[in-house]
Amino acid sequence: MKPVLICLLILSSGICAKTQTPADSVKAAVNDLFTAMRNSDGGFLKSCFADSAVLQSIAKDKEGNLLVRNESVADFAGSISKAAKGALDERITFDMVKVDGPLASVWTPYSFYYNGNFSHCGVNSFQLVRTKNGWKIQHLIDTRRKTGCL
Repeated sequence: MKPVLICLLILSSGICAKTQTPADSVKAAVNDLFTAMRNSDGGFLKSCFADSAVLQSIAKDKEGNLLVRNESVADFAGSISKAAKGALDERITFDMVKVDGPLASVWTPYSFYYNGNFSHCGVNSFQLVRTKNGWKIQHLIDTRRKTGCL
């Protein structure tokens, strides 16, 4: 057989590895964050974020006023590191992934479990940038509630 024909047969047989799309690589970067959380690995968690990353949560105070709370990556990683391995389990679904060159936007509804017990739910909104070291989370903002969960 000629080499060209052999190559075509191999390609059409599905033996070749599936090429990862930009959206797949963005999802992998987001999933790394939750792997780090489940493993209580603060160092790995820090590596998921860009150097100038912003972390925020939207919540209500006791009077029902809307608050946007900021947290540093270092503080977040520190709190994750203190948890027992496997205690933190955030289960997400990818509702939307958009990629334009070095920018990605991801929307992930989630349910959060602590030590196997449901704690709260909400939505994460990620903005990622593609750096020389891969996709990094530049901005993460989330909502949190205990009712109205899917």
